[in-house]
Amino acid sequence: MLLHVKDNVYYTGIRDWELRRFHGHELSTFNGSSYNSFLIRDDKTVLVDTVWNPHTEEFLHMLEHEVGFANIDLIVINHNEPDHGGSLAALMQKIPDVEIVCSKKGEEIIRKHNGNPAWKFRTVKTGDAINIGKSDLHFVDMTMIHWPDSMMTFMTGTNILFSNDAFGQHFCGQSLFVDKVDACTVWAEALKYFAGILAPFTSLIKRKIAEVVAMNLPIEMIAPSHGCIWRENPLQIVGKYAEWSDDYDEGYVTIAYDTMYHATRSMAEAIGHGIESEGVPVKLFNTATCDQSDLMTDFFRSKAIILGSSTVNNGALRSLAGVVDEIRGHKLKGKVGFSFGSYGWSGEAPKHLQQGMEEAGIKILHDPVSAKYTPSQEELRVCHDAGRDFARAMKEA
Repeated sequence: MLLHVKDNVYYTGIRDWELRRFHGHELSTFNGSSYNSFLIRDDKTVLVDTVWNPHTEEFLHMLEHEVGFANIDLIVINHNEPDHGGSLAALMQKIPDVEIVCSKKGEEIIRKHNGNPAWKFRTVKTGDAINIGKSDLHFVDMTMIHWPDSMMTFMTGTNILFSNDAFGQHFCGQSLFVDKVDACTVWAEALKYFAGILAPFTSLIKRKIAEVVAMNLPIEMIAPSHGCIWRENPLQIVGKYAEWSDDYDEGYVTIAYDTMYHATRSMAEAIGHGIESEGVPVKLFNTATCDQSDLMTDFFRSKAIILGSSTVNNGALRSLAGVVDEIRGHKLKGKVGFSFGSYGWSGEAPKHLQQGMEEAGIKILHDPVSAKYTPSQEELRVCHDAGRDFARAMKEA
């Protein structure tokens, strides 16, 4: 069923209430998600994006009965990741002569995904526009935010920005609109989405936001490709993206550790108490049991990242190796930290963790802290003091 968005614009997407993992198993989506597609009914009927291919049958059934394949005049594909372009091939079997509007890189990716089909393409770039009747569609390149083909589409008249992966959330609510669902959950999911997907591209995002603002588009609604639509003060999410792109932190410390027999855990708690003694808030995560997407979100929000591990096979426990790679891949800016861990005989884990943190661009403010076997009260006092000293150094960093 078509859901009304604004004026002559309708929702043709799929709301996936049961989704709990995305990008394979990389991202957690505890509130579900949606694959947002939109239909514009002007002199030309325009479909903006499709949906993930597991939902192709439902998507095509809805288009056939609510719109009619023969009535679709144009398809805009803002981004070709399968959760947005996955149903395109099946749709084109129904309407093979309909023109596809996409970026130049988008045409390349569509052809590669679909065996170089003989479809009609019109490639566009920033500044290009297509008249569809009473409205024009204006296009904005979003290269590498977060794929090479990404772009946004602005519709005049209704003044809707179809922003694709920018400004979205993995969230499925009782309404299409942010102002009709729980605001706290939406904002938390919007930040988690940014931290998990877009954080590596913050320098590009800062420049693109400045470019879009300079275009002075009269944006009245922002319709992303996941989650809810921003219609009350829609530029508030643009402002947040500008803030999140600017070496963002909320001033607290996240301690992430893995432990075999609780020795490293007791060290983590002692370090945390030392940090708190200086009035700095702390969160602790066991990397072997916590949700990795939530952990990365807290890393993004933190001023400091502290990693700890028992030593096994001359290195850190396996969960920490993955965490270090995640930190490196997310290109977190302006973070400080140090490392710690327990050991039985060799004790290399803290040094390996520190090396990984340095390679990820984290500024080290304290030497690694180690304890042999079960930490003594004196060794726990050393951990406490290390946390205290680190907090003091962090305030001056």
